[in-house]
Amino acid sequence: MTVRTNISRHTLATVRNLGILAHVDAGKTTVTERILFLTGITHKRGEVHDGTTVTDFDPQERDRGITIFAAAVSCRWAGHRLTVIDTPGHVDFSDEVERSLRVLDGAVAVFDAVAGVEPQSESVWRRADRYGVPRIAFVNKMDRAGADLTAAVASIRERLHPVPLPVQLPVYSGDVFTGVVDLVRPRALHWDGGLVEGPVPDRLAADVARARRELEEAVAERNAAALEEFVEHSGLSADTLTAALRELTLAGEVVPVLCGAAYRDIGIEPLLDAVVAYLPSPLDRPAVGDGSRDADPAQPLAALAFKVHATPTGRLTFVRVYSGVMTKGDTVFDASGGRRERIARILRVQADRHEEVESAIAGDIVALVGPKAVRVGATLCAPDAPVQLEPPAPTEPVVSVAVEAKSSADTEKLAVALARLADEDPSLTVRTDPETGQTLLAGLGELHLEVVVEKLRRERGLSVTVGRPQVAYRETVVRGVRGLTYRHVKQDGGSGQWAHIVLDVRPLNESEPGATGFEFESTVVGGRVPAEFVRAVEAGCRDALAEGPLGHPVTGVRVTLTDGATHSKDSSDLAFRTAGRLGVREALRACAMAVLEPVVELTATVPEDYVGAVLGDLAARRGRVTGSVTRIGTMVLTAEVPLAELFGYATRLRSRTQGRGTFTTRPLGYALAP
Repeated sequence: MTVRTNISRHTLATVRNLGILAHVDAGKTTVTERILFLTGITHKRGEVHDGTTVTDFDPQERDRGITIFAAAVSCRWAGHRLTVIDTPGHVDFSDEVERSLRVLDGAVAVFDAVAGVEPQSESVWRRADRYGVPRIAFVNKMDRAGADLTAAVASIRERLHPVPLPVQLPVYSGDVFTGVVDLVRPRALHWDGGLVEGPVPDRLAADVARARRELEEAVAERNAAALEEFVEHSGLSADTLTAALRELTLAGEVVPVLCGAAYRDIGIEPLLDAVVAYLPSPLDRPAVGDGSRDADPAQPLAALAFKVHATPTGRLTFVRVYSGVMTKGDTVFDASGGRRERIARILRVQADRHEEVESAIAGDIVALVGPKAVRVGATLCAPDAPVQLEPPAPTEPVVSVAVEAKSSADTEKLAVALARLADEDPSLTVRTDPETGQTLLAGLGELHLEVVVEKLRRERGLSVTVGRPQVAYRETVVRGVRGLTYRHVKQDGGSGQWAHIVLDVRPLNESEPGATGFEFESTVVGGRVPAEFVRAVEAGCRDALAEGPLGHPVTGVRVTLTDGATHSKDSSDLAFRTAGRLGVREALRACAMAVLEPVVELTATVPEDYVGAVLGDLAARRGRVTGSVTRIGTMVLTAEVPLAELFGYATRLRSRTQGRGTFTTRPLGYALAP
């Protein structure tokens, strides 16, 4: 049955678009499931280990017990409408996090009370920094042995560098975590079959008073209105403290910290209250489209497509509406693709379930049925008021495998299926190896590619053969050349091509051989090469970096155009672009080149009895141990390891630790290969 709702009743000030961010296994999905249960969206608590969660609805997510695909759900709390996106925690699916953060207004960062900040916690935090997303922190699993709120807050401060301000203290009955004390409105919150509010216990009164005072002082230091009240009354009222915390959170100056145990239903109600109190509405976020579009339904339409999903019944395009109104039946303009698309249906999403609505307004996150060619990162806007929004930053693939259909009859079906998967997931690339003719599928890691291949088998019914994973090597300049002269002359009837350039090609950073990137500069004087031809030379140089002398893409290079000359009739953009491309290729053949390999930071949690065996194995894999921390019978080892050496490492670690060792990785960049 189709349900139609009138979303125009929702005012922008009562909308919260937020993501749940964390390291894998910190409890993001459990937090999301408890939010859905408390807000009445579900009537039974979904559990990750039982495969009964709403947001982890894909069969692979339930089989593996991890979040793979970002899933959006909508709910209501305290008169506010919340759209919550549960994001993946595994590094192989970081592109899902990137695309979600691009369209979110705020976020809840979930941390493990024992482990504190973990590698992927840091990675997603940096991505949120890049998009200026205000955050609150939720320290989860306070019921675990070794849980320590103070240590978790310290790790947030030391590794992520914000100003974390605890607004709660944990309450224990013996060794059992039973609730929290709210420092803003001093009161004790206990959970015993439900939330029970009461006075602060006498045994905690001194600690609560001290923590409340520290919170007041920290806020007063950073907020003028709070400082004025603090000086006048020697303290802050709850309302002033809440308002000041909201201002500071929106400005990114502080991060309120709450705590709880989501699996045991402790701390979720105050977390929802904090989302409403401290995180931004669409009205609090900067205008988009170079400042031309505010979160205003009266302005022309501007929406960003951040996810595309092919379902058995059709193609869904997920968009965030930033301004204007989008109505069923409208024709919109795809500013990125330069075409018009018709909106057949608009759906409010509840993970894998959909509720049809007549329209979407500024601040909404919805799915569209109808657009046939809209890609991730495309801007949908009013045809008579085009605008281009910044797309999510792409994530470069680092691992590839060769895939081929077992049956020649399925070869064409495989090509179509791979094209659709790459359309859905921009972090996937599909290409044909020119030497072998093999189809190469590239992604962000072994697990990422495993999931894609399993989708081919389950959803497309294709039997495929998969080759051994290969990493994405790069090459770089170790010793450059100066003053390379290249003249491009071509005469084949009619207008010819003539361009003369002089190039210096050298390492981007002499002191850092593994540096990546490309820089181009021109030191030509006297107008010997006009500005439009200089731009053409730069474009040609970029073309040449697609493949270097050793057969890999080139990075870590600085090219300087030092001189040149033009022909009165035959010089053109094309001639200088060709000269740039061929000149850089010739220069690279004259340079001393080296291969770069991707390197990751590996964090392994290992029982103390097996540390020696694990260290020996890491050394054999060219790993360099950078740190170790002892935690209650286990050791957490940190090492830098070439990605190529980690294929199959999960099986090796389990065998060397009798199944008790675990590890995670995060990309570090590139380093010179031996």
